[in-house]
This record gives sequence, structure tokens and C-alpha cells, in this order.
Amino acid sequence: MKNRILILIVILAMYSCQNKSESKNIIETIAEDTLSKTAAGTADVSEAPVKEDKNAELIRKQLQIILKKDLSILTKEERYFYYEAFDLNNDKKDEYFVGFSNPYFCGSGGCSGYILNNDGSLINSFTVTDFPIFVATSSNEKFYNLIVKSRGIFHLVKMNNGKYPLNPSVQEKWKGEIPKESSKVLDIYGDKLEKHSF
Repeated sequence: MKNRILILIVILAMYSCQNKSESKNIIETIAEDTLSKTAAGTADVSEAPVKEDKNAELIRKQLQIILKKDLSILTKEERYFYYEAFDLNNDKKDEYFVGFSNPYFCGSGGCSGYILNNDGSLINSFTVTDFPIFVATSSNEKFYNLIVKSRGIFHLVKMNNGKYPLNPSVQEKWKGEIPKESSKVLDIYGDKLEKHSF
């Protein structure tokens, strides 16, 4: 009787080990398959949770208001934006540069975009702008001046009566090199900024 119980325990132990081994092999196989598909860019991430970005959500809501008349015209492929945060007035709160890179917002002279306050309210819109935008170390009305390339030429853009000029191409031309201490923002083509839909 003791021998039978001992044999039964040995058989159950062997069976249990075999199932763990098979289970481990299945898990390893799934993990390896997922890793190879992710590396190849063929993994289905449609069910993956979206990374929460409160700034992007704030900007998205504001764009729905600012571009209300345009929304019915914009295609799904044109309804995306890039943004970068920068404290333009040293109040310890970031403002947001918002830019686009599709034919609806861009033409031969450059692209359109916005500068938003930390609460999402509109400070400025701008047109005929090439990215990136440079933030100078000088300021006007407590806001940093901007060095903006428009139609291939850099211009100095200063805050005046609470606004930056809409069209940088009609502002004073920047003479010389961009100062090394200037900050570069909204480098859509060089910094691989995240694309957000709206």
C-alpha cells in the first residue's frame, strides 16, 4: 500500500513538472513572438493603453475651439499637431508652442501654428513659419523675443501690446548667426516630437 502511494506521488510530481515546463515554454514562445513583432514594427498595439499627456489634452481641447470652422474640412490625416512647452515669461509656468506639418496648415511660405498660455488660452497665432523656432535671451514686455525663420530668412519677433506679430516675414530681419544660448523649440523635423491627434 505504501509503495502504491509512493508511486502515485512520484507520478503526480512528474506530471506536475511536465505541465510547468509546457506552461513555461508557451509563455516563453508568446514573449519571444511579441518581442520579435515589436522589433519588426508588426505588433498590434491598438489595445495598448494610451499614454496620458495632460498638456496634449489641454491643447487638443483648445484646438477644437480655435479650429471649430475648419474641423469639417480637415481630413483625419490632417488632424494632428506637435507641441513643445517653454516658459516664455519666467513665471514658472510653461507656455505651449503648437505646430503642424501637413498641407492644410503649411504652404510654400511656411506653416501656421499657435502659442498658448499654461491654461490653454490663446496668446498668439502665427503664419508663414518654418520650424524650429528659436527663443532669444532678450525680451520685450516680459516675454522672450523669438527668432523665426520665414521663407528662408530669420526674423526677430517681439511681443508688442500683449501679442507676437502674426506674420514673422514682415518683421525685422535677424542679422548674423543664431546665438548659441538661444533655445530651440518646436523642432518638428529634427527632434522627433510626438504626434497628437485632435
